[in-house]
Amino acid sequence: MSIVFNEGTKTFHLYNQEISYLMMVLDNGHMGQLYFGKRVHDREDFSYLYESLPRSMASYLYEGEYSLSLEHVKQEYGVYGTTDYRHPAVEILQPNGSRLCDFQYKGYEIRKGKPKLNGLPATYTEKEEEAETLILTLKDSVTGVVLELLYTIFAKGGILARSAKITNKGTDELHLTTAMSLCMDLPDYNYEWLQFSGAWARERHLKVRRLEQGIQAVDSLRGHSSHEHNPFIVLKRPDASEFQGEVIGFSLIYSGNFLAQAEVDTHATTRVLMGIHPMGFDWTLEKEESFQTPEAVMVYSDQGLNGMSQTFHRLYQKRLARGYWRDKARPILNNNWEATYFDFTEDRLVEIAAKAKECGVELFVLDDGWFGQRSSDRAGLGDWEANLERLPRGITGLAEKIEELGMKFGLWFEPEMVNKDSDLYRKHPDWILATPNRSISHGRNQYVLDFSRKEVVDCIYEMMAKILSEAKVSYIKWDMNRSITECYSAALPPKRQGEVFHRYILGVYDLYERLNTRFPHILFESCASGGARFDPGILYYAPQGWASDDSDAVERLKIQYGTSFCYPISSIGSHVSVAPNHQVFRDTPLHTRANVAYFGTFGYELDLNKLNEEELESVKAQIVFMKEYRKLLQFGTFYRLTSPFEGNITCWMVVSEDQTEAIVGWYRTLNHVNMPYTRVRLHGLSPDFCYKEEGTGKSYYGDELMNIGLITTDSMSGQVVENTEEYGDFDSRLYVLRAIS
Repeated sequence: MSIVFNEGTKTFHLYNQEISYLMMVLDNGHMGQLYFGKRVHDREDFSYLYESLPRSMASYLYEGEYSLSLEHVKQEYGVYGTTDYRHPAVEILQPNGSRLCDFQYKGYEIRKGKPKLNGLPATYTEKEEEAETLILTLKDSVTGVVLELLYTIFAKGGILARSAKITNKGTDELHLTTAMSLCMDLPDYNYEWLQFSGAWARERHLKVRRLEQGIQAVDSLRGHSSHEHNPFIVLKRPDASEFQGEVIGFSLIYSGNFLAQAEVDTHATTRVLMGIHPMGFDWTLEKEESFQTPEAVMVYSDQGLNGMSQTFHRLYQKRLARGYWRDKARPILNNNWEATYFDFTEDRLVEIAAKAKECGVELFVLDDGWFGQRSSDRAGLGDWEANLERLPRGITGLAEKIEELGMKFGLWFEPEMVNKDSDLYRKHPDWILATPNRSISHGRNQYVLDFSRKEVVDCIYEMMAKILSEAKVSYIKWDMNRSITECYSAALPPKRQGEVFHRYILGVYDLYERLNTRFPHILFESCASGGARFDPGILYYAPQGWASDDSDAVERLKIQYGTSFCYPISSIGSHVSVAPNHQVFRDTPLHTRANVAYFGTFGYELDLNKLNEEELESVKAQIVFMKEYRKLLQFGTFYRLTSPFEGNITCWMVVSEDQTEAIVGWYRTLNHVNMPYTRVRLHGLSPDFCYKEEGTGKSYYGDELMNIGLITTDSMSGQVVENTEEYGDFDSRLYVLRAIS
């Protein structure tokens, strides 16, 4: 790993064993992009990569000179209005109405390790030798604004983390209206664009299309990263697959409004922008005030999509997630929500928990309905005190009963929301986001608290901290069940209303940080009506997230498959729920529900008392299996093998770091008759190890399994069998492989 600056040619080279990133100072003082990709040898002069030719109808920077037009130059942080007509990385509204900027290079600094971003989640290092950071300083002489571009290259992996800091060193008040975390100009557009989109209960479905001239983008203007689109995109070469070819992944470590965009111009270059969505964004910069953008992470892989994903997994699992639970296998839990909804008593909860304990469950979670006058979704939000009619000794008493059973206790909160029918709202009606003289929209009969205000965050913190300090709470499910509308803060002046969306997210991060600091042993799981805020920003505070409110195993194949492109398996909240399923009403076999949920945090979303004896024995066996293999399942190297977006079969696998163990998950959606013979090629095994498959006792060398394949032919494909329960629709199998030599 190294960062090299060549004074003579004004070129920078950031490189490790896998990647190189090259840029240079242009003749006008701007920073030009030269190359990002597979590692190349360092040399003194890379300036030959800078290309600028006279073109008809181009505009040029200098009178009488016909080579430097920013429209036709690859740049590091483009601006609009001075010969560059593409969408900009930065835009600043000045007192005279102008939005032009001219950021010219002033100097650089190289630091060991990685500086922390104040108030924002970001990747980090534990030792200085893990990374180096380059800070480029540029300045606009007219406004006095100083721009710092931060680049961190990690010692291992094709990873480059980027952000920008903008400081008003002038004398006038300025308005920052665009501030991207990343601007990346690529020399061609021969890519396929991958995005991960959907809606509630069908989040992060893979969508693929070719880049063409014009703009391709995904975004959110909902105040959170959203069910609809994830702040993560991939550009891959058309011939790249899961296992070979060039791929670049772009991920934004942020939980609010975002934009991820690729603009292909008519000369076939591609500009990628990623950062806070500029629509409605207006950040006032007084003299000496700064704005720090969220961090964006770029990952390059020449080993296909799996290579890219595994790099993200390692980084986000070990150097984004933090704290006590970062490296620990997750406890197996039972959540009462789909078992009871709002209809429960303390005795009923203890009854459910007792059966869960009998089956081997380690953590019982009380979901919505335990506080205030909360008997439906119309009341109680914001009143974080136990309803003593339901829980006579409050959360403290219930937690003690759960602990006496030999289990840990977890609790649901939705701290960012309030019902109008609540004591908190009646006392502070101005604490919600609401625009003066306009109607106020609701979602799920609730309203959004103004987390841009410190006093609001302080109040919620005190209520939550009181419960957590008095009761034995080991886990928090942090929910957020609606998008933001009428985004206006009664506490901010008119000129700062464009800051509310971002200040809101900073308030959420602040509350998470304070609770994490005071209660470091609590396991936080993020939730936002399922997957509406499943993003890297929240992963910094909560090492796992509820991936979707849709717990149906068949639907989860696509959701978890799509999620795995960026996010580690240890972060994916996945449960076995009741059948018929409460979202799609599908009746899925119990073994398939477990076989899908194993590839995540694993738990149960049902009342185990309602299962028959045969089902209970299956549950007990599932829990024994998960306890034995959860470290491998959650922290092993994950491979996608066969996509649910391309056919009837889904297949994935996980391999231990030493390659001595592997588990393959195979899933068939619909059954067919008289099917062909089938096999699947495995990956990640040692070619020289001989592996025994536990189910059959047969053994195979790793090179056989990877080059010939694991036979998955269905035994019902060619004959009639008497017992059809295991051969119907929605079937699945696990193959456990252990090295025996």
